Amino acid sequence: MATYIYDIEDWPHFRWSRERLDDRLAEVRHRQGRLVGRMEGLGFKLREEATLNSRTEEVLKSSEIEGETLNREQVRSSVANRLGIDIGELTSPDRNVDGVVEMVLDATENFAAPLTKERLFGWHAALFPTGYSGQRKIEVGCWRTDKVGQMQVVSVTSKGREQVHYEAPPAPRIEKEMDAFLHWFNDDDSKIEPVLKAGIAHLWFVTIHPFEDGNGRIGRAITDMALARSEGSKQRFYSMSAQIRLERSRYYDYLEDTQKGDLDITSHLEWFVECLDRALTGAETILADVLEKARFWERYADAALNERQRNIINRLLDGFEGKLNSSKWAKLAKCSQDTALRDIDDLVRQGILTKDPAGGRSTSYSLTENS
Repeated sequence: MATYIYDIEDWPHFRWSRERLDDRLAEVRHRQGRLVGRMEGLGFKLREEATLNSRTEEVLKSSEIEGETLNREQVRSSVANRLGIDIGELTSPDRNVDGVVEMVLDATENFAAPLTKERLFGWHAALFPTGYSGQRKIEVGCWRTDKVGQMQVVSVTSKGREQVHYEAPPAPRIEKEMDAFLHWFNDDDSKIEPVLKAGIAHLWFVTIHPFEDGNGRIGRAITDMALARSEGSKQRFYSMSAQIRLERSRYYDYLEDTQKGDLDITSHLEWFVECLDRALTGAETILADVLEKARFWERYADAALNERQRNIINRLLDGFEGKLNSSKWAKLAKCSQDTALRDIDDLVRQGILTKDPAGGRSTSYSLTENS
């Protein structure tokens, strides 16, 4: 008996029960269309803002799933820069942040272009611009080899023992396996429902595990690409990775169970469709934030604000992390402490900012509730 699905004789001829999937799939497809239609009615600037928020979440959460925490301001600045969105003063991003953003945006902005080996190699090189994963040197921009041993997904138990969750196909198989995968993925004549194809693509890719590192993030970018194809739109208003991050344990459990099962992947696709449904629900939060920001600027359309004040207020509306004080204001606005205090005092007088309860040297400020 085969240990993993890639050793089953009929691999990779997956099968699934449409009867178990059709009703839920129809609901999700309806929600997709309704969300896109709703966003189309909001106007260009709000759609742009929603896309910026969702792509920022996608980059942050896809990395968090792998245990890597990126700086939100750097990610947001990198996304805005690459999409040509004006958000005022940009935070200079690290090379690795730019690399993840480049991959995620290429997958969705250019969703109609073929997915090729060379394109995947470019994504992989962008993820690891220094040739290192943490402190470990890895082979970048090429399929993995077995020179460091068989590729395994391993965790350490509470007793310090290693537990092997998955062992990928031997490296000599990768070229042939990826040729088959890419041919299937790019086949426009495929009769597979597009959302299901996104779920199958993710499972198939991470099962091959073709790179030495970064397979999860690249697999989720491929999923995003397939979902963009399913909607025929490069604009993204929800984040699958943000939802997967919330249910990371279930995500890994479903992958492991499916890879150790047979070629009937109905249960995996049920989870994928339901996860997408929950991601669409999460889009309501992104949309609410965008609409709240729009309402704020409508209320203060006639307020006398300088460019520094507008930029910092936008940062607060976008979810500024930590407490805002005069020192942080001066640093963010690249101005003197005295200028920062004048800017802040003016906003307090206008009722836009409120001094937080703690005073003295720890004086900080927040946007006035319902301002």
